[in-house]
Amino acid sequence: QVQLVESGGGLVQAGGSLRLSCAASGRTFSSYTMGWFRQAPGKEREFVVASRRFSGDAYYADSVKARFTISRDNAKNTVYLQMNGLKSEDTAVYSCNAVRYGRFNSWGQGTQVTVSS
Repeated sequence: QVQLVESGGGLVQAGGSLRLSCAASGRTFSSYTMGWFRQAPGKEREFVVASRRFSGDAYYADSVKARFTISRDNAKNTVYLQMNGLKSEDTAVYSCNAVRYGRFNSWGQGTQVTVSS
């Protein structure tokens, strides 16, 4: 199991930016596809973006394309989510996960992002 710790959330005005971080334990970080997900109050958790293992190729949900950017530092076992042009609908708890062979790890505590309009 990979332990995941998210950080960097906060309160920001609409149009502002935040950078989230997700630190993972273990020595095989590069072999995991790392994904960011979010869950707004009263809604299901939804996919935001993923960085494919080894290649780092990124896949974005349509709702965040051109505004969010995922990056990863395999030497630091950390994946980042740069969020620009934030909207009120981006308000949610953001969580990361490490996926390999179709299996998800346990979820971390997540980090709250609140966008005020």
